[in-house]
Amino acid sequence: MFSGIVERMATVADIREDGENKTFTMRSEIAEELRIDQSISHNGVCLTVESIANDTYTVTAIYETLIKSNLGLLRPGDRVNIERSMRPDALLDGHIVQGHVDQTATCTAVESADGSYYYTFEYEQHGDNVTVEKGSVAVNGVSLTVVNSRSGSFQVAIIPYTYEHTNFKDIRPGSVVNIEFDIIGKYIARLMKGYTEGR
Repeated sequence: MFSGIVERMATVADIREDGENKTFTMRSEIAEELRIDQSISHNGVCLTVESIANDTYTVTAIYETLIKSNLGLLRPGDRVNIERSMRPDALLDGHIVQGHVDQTATCTAVESADGSYYYTFEYEQHGDNVTVEKGSVAVNGVSLTVVNSRSGSFQVAIIPYTYEHTNFKDIRPGSVVNIEFDIIGKYIARLMKGYTEGR
């Protein structure tokens, strides 16, 4: 479980294909602090550390993960948001993020607003995947508050600190990002759907 408060950015150093899976070698200043079998969020996707060597470590994404997230689009040199899993005694600064990406979304606009930025994203709405005005959403693993929620689209406001310390600085119109919708919202949507269908 994660909080959506990104610790660092890691850089993709190498990608190796193994059948339908991909093993990523990631370069990060916290690599030597990690341990084998540790869960790390990569752009919001929970992956397991397999090996560590100096300032790099490796993780593998299976085919199902690659087609449901933007990890399959990564290239050497790309920057990825990373976060270690929450400790039981840690304060929850963001919101509950499982590291299970629901789907991808596409950035359609980036607007500057007196030092901050508004990013607009569009996604294919299906199932329980919805946003709620002033609710939570994780974009590339970053815990954010939804504004201008619409059917199949929403905006988020990015403050300068988040812009400088995450890969939001790399997101442009046309960029594909990972989305994890708020788990509480998904449960409520599913319960309401079951209630409606049962009537």
